[in-house]
This record gives sequence, C-alpha cells and structure tokens, in this order.
Amino acid sequence: MRRLLFFTLLLCLVAPAAAQAARTPRVGIFYYSWYSTEPRDGAYGHWAQNNRPAPFQIASNFFPARGVYSSSDPVVLRAQMRDIRAAGVDEVIVSWWGTGSVEDQRLPAVLKAARAARLTVALHIEPYPGRTPASVAADVASTRALGITDFYVYEPLLSPAVDWAAANTGLSGVRIFAGTGLAGFAAAGRFTGVYTYDIVRYRASSFGRICAQARVQHLLCAPSVGPGFDARRSTGATTFEPRRRGQTYDRMWRAAVDAAPDLVTVTSYNEWHEGTQIEPASAEPAWEGYASYEGAWGRHGRAAENAYLWRTAMWSAIFRS
Repeated sequence: MRRLLFFTLLLCLVAPAAAQAARTPRVGIFYYSWYSTEPRDGAYGHWAQNNRPAPFQIASNFFPARGVYSSSDPVVLRAQMRDIRAAGVDEVIVSWWGTGSVEDQRLPAVLKAARAARLTVALHIEPYPGRTPASVAADVASTRALGITDFYVYEPLLSPAVDWAAANTGLSGVRIFAGTGLAGFAAAGRFTGVYTYDIVRYRASSFGRICAQARVQHLLCAPSVGPGFDARRSTGATTFEPRRRGQTYDRMWRAAVDAAPDLVTVTSYNEWHEGTQIEPASAEPAWEGYASYEGAWGRHGRAAENAYLWRTAMWSAIFRS
C-alpha cells in the first residue's frame, strides 16, 4: 500500500510537468518562396543570381533533385510541405520581404499547402526597404488575420531596442523572436524570444550560453541548426562551412538538444544560394561541378538525396523525447 501511494504521489508531481514538456518542444524550418522559372513566371528568379545562365547553371553549389522549380507551382509546394512534415517539422518559417513583395503575393498558396500538410506557418520578416519596428508591428497586425502567430525578425539590431519595445508592447496573442544571440537586447526590445539563424556566426558551442542567458531574461530560446554553408557560386563568398558527410548537422543538433531550448529552428529547407538547404539535392547533377549529399551517414546515390530530411526526422524525434 505504501509503495502504491508513493508512485501515485510521484505521478501527480511528474505528469503535469511531462505534459507541458510534450507540448512545448517544436521544430521550425526556414523556407524560401522566391524561386521562379521562365516557363511559369517569365524569368528565372533567384536561380540566375550572380549572372548564372539558368536553368543549366544555377546560383548554388548544389542542384535540386526536383530540378529548377517555381515556388508559385502548387504541385511543388505540396511536395515540399510533405517533405517538411515527414521530417518531423511543425512550423514553416517563410522568408517575407514586405507587403507587395513576391513572397507576400505567394503567401496564400504557401499557407494553403502548409495547412494541408498539417503545418503551421510563421513569417521570417527580412530587412525590406523602409522596415522599422513600427512597420513590423503593422505587418504583424495585418498578417495575424491570416492565422499567423509566430514572427521571426532578421537583423533586429538595425533598429534600437527602445523602438522595438514601443512596437512590441502593443502586440498580443503573438510570439516575436529576435534574430540575435544578445538576450539582453531582445529583453529590452520586449521580444518573446531569440533565434540565431546564421550557423557560421552562431556555432554549436554558443547554444548553451545563449539559451541560459535567454532563460535569465525570461525569453524563449530557438537556436538554429544547419548542415553547412557554401555561397561560393552565388556570391563568391569565401566563408565556407563543410558538411562533413552530416557531421556538421549532427554536431549542431546535439548542441541544440543539450541546451534544452523551447524550439529548434533549422537553417534551412531551401536556401540554395547559401548551401544551407536540406531539400533533396541531385546525386547526378544536370551540370558538372555541383556538390551532392553523397556519403552522408553512409548513404549513396539516390538514397543520399533525402539524407538530411531523414536525419531531421530522427533529431526531431530525439528532441521531443
């Protein structure tokens, strides 16, 4: 009887905490809807960056397994959202460049495809021309009507914390994340939490410190993990973070989980310019000289194309457990 009473009391103490833990962890992924093709949209938007002669050469060191595609194609959107859902991701964080931008015009189609795949949608508010904390507050209020409640602000340090505080104080029913490792700045700006996005600037070794500082400031912590970085073909950038056949991704995920964050964000699903994508890359590129995921976690050929989606599903499950 005493043993039964002990375990009953223990269950009463642990169950609420366990239930809360089960609800809190979530995985988000940064997503780009800016790709266009000449047959569908009239020009090769973003694929031809840095004077690349798309569709045979593109502004990426990798080549998509599904080929050069248009983000306005509903068939592509549905397939991508199925990819993301199967990878254990909960939220698609869509790059957004302000009212009237291409990304804004395509947002309804992304919302439709994401929700059909049982995914929520957040906005990654980029530093669009004329962006201010006040304009961001207006953006949040207008897109809130679409059912979007999570917002990630890239490069918030472009404006003073006091201006962010004035803008964020008037918002309710939403979560606003600042793209910075400076928890003090985010707290002063009345943000809900922090995320890091840039996997070169914010390495795995920084996650524990950032999340600890976020907790001190009563902020949510959403460190960003990524597979690598390679923008040599798109911008000529000399900064390079090799994938190491998946070891880079594993190291970042392991550090993120160890930091006990509220969310984990993935950089990225399809930022092909910077080589941070986990979208399937061709094992047999249409043009010589493109990298692939060959050898990642011992996978080869066609099996390697989906390696990072498979690994994301594994890490997402570990994080939730």
